Formats: sequence, structure tokens, C-alpha cells
Amino acid sequence: MKTELYRWRISSELKSDLEREARLRNKPLSAILDLAVREWLNKSVADMAGNDEQRRLHEAASNCVGAFAGRNPRRAENARQAIQARLRRRHAR
Repeated sequence: MKTELYRWRISSELKSDLEREARLRNKPLSAILDLAVREWLNKSVADMAGNDEQRRLHEAASNCVGAFAGRNPRRAENARQAIQARLRRRHAR
């Protein structure tokens, strides 16, 4: 049994679309709205479960990923200067 009332503003176009859909299905507008909201809630819950799954997979993968060791720990920060120096040397020949 429905006991709660909820109101919100929608565009005229959306209202017309909802009313048309209710007529086509031979159902009250409230049933169409219930269906739409229920489907949205179910999708939202499924999306959240997917986010949790993605988080779990990322955590599992991070245990398998290591760091590369090199002679210059600031290599990425100095890449531009290193490339420019190499190009100058190459073109100076």
C-alpha cells in the first residue's frame, strides 16, 4: 500500500512522454514512475557493486606491480632536458 507522497518538477516534454507511455501500457502514471525509479535504483546499486569490484581488482593488481629501479630516480622529471641535450649533441656533429 502506498502511503508516501513525493513531488518534483519536470519539463513539459518529459511529462508528455510519461503520460504517453502510461497510456500505451494501459497503466497509471504512478506505476510508470515507480518502475522508472525502481530500475534506476537497481542500476545504481549494481554500479556501486561494480565500483567495489573495480577497487578490489585494483588493490589485487597493485600487489603484483613493482617499481623499476634505475640509476637516476629523477629521470622522468628531467626527461625534457635530457632529450634536448641529446638532440643538441646529435645535431652538433
